[in-house]
Amino acid sequence: MPFNTKMTAMLGIEHPIMQGGLNNLATPALAAAVSNAGGLGTLNSSMYPDTAAFRDAVQELKSLTKKPFCVNVSILPGVKFEELTEGYVRATIEEGVKIIETSGRNPEPYIPMIKEAGMMLIHKVANIKLVKKAHQIGADIVSVVGYECGGHPGMDEVTTMVLVNKACRVVPIPVIAGGGIVDGRSFLAALALGAEGVVMGTRLMATEECPLNQRFKEWILESDETSTMTIQRSVKNMLRVLKNDTACEAFAMEQKGAAFEELFPVISGQRGRDAQTRGDINGGVFSAGMAVGLIDKILPVAQVIDSVIREAEEGLARLQRFGG
Repeated sequence: MPFNTKMTAMLGIEHPIMQGGLNNLATPALAAAVSNAGGLGTLNSSMYPDTAAFRDAVQELKSLTKKPFCVNVSILPGVKFEELTEGYVRATIEEGVKIIETSGRNPEPYIPMIKEAGMMLIHKVANIKLVKKAHQIGADIVSVVGYECGGHPGMDEVTTMVLVNKACRVVPIPVIAGGGIVDGRSFLAALALGAEGVVMGTRLMATEECPLNQRFKEWILESDETSTMTIQRSVKNMLRVLKNDTACEAFAMEQKGAAFEELFPVISGQRGRDAQTRGDINGGVFSAGMAVGLIDKILPVAQVIDSVIREAEEGLARLQRFGG
């Protein structure tokens, strides 16, 4: 049976499952695979150094799927990033993309152009104050990620179970749940909390279509629920990553009071990307969520999404048996 929710109706998708931004892994090929499987694929604009390269990627994605997809635009501080952000937003509009996800800072300066273009706006947040703010500034959907998530959880360390539950109570717009969502059981739990859909990141890294180095995919399979840690709390940019030599080095530096300038060479995105290219699992920091401990196979994207829906249907049937 299909899970028809406000998310599927508003976005024109079959399954209420959104692909996370995934930094440099959110390629046209991966996004197309998710969209073609009935979910909402996501192209990450921050992968591209300028709007020309970004436009090429959007056009490539449009050639790979005729189904809805989303563009993620991370709003970062600084004049250079602000100029790039506006360029990415304008390019997204001009390329006819219908769904945009913003994350990072407040997207309010860009909302008039987004609304004028008739786009659906999803804004990603990690605490209740920002959930309310997303509604206030006009987001159509708010994506809420709990402490379990890979990448940037909230500094408050509130779990998905609590954060999503409360978010669905305090705003009338649809909530998408993220953090720990990896299978049909967690998908169904998110819907039970009041969410209209889920965002999945870590699970989709261990797929055939994800461009992640094979050694890193195997590392995901080898990991368990205790294999992640948080770093960068001291610089107010907390990041959940898989435990490795570099992550432990960064954590130790923070414990000794290292300034951001000292940390940066260790935690830099470029160092992490270079390590992925080499297949060096200890060479940089690598974002992943706690749900990594529930992943035991590398599968095609379509099979992952099908298995989530099938397991959720089985879980729903089991719950219904309790009632009668």
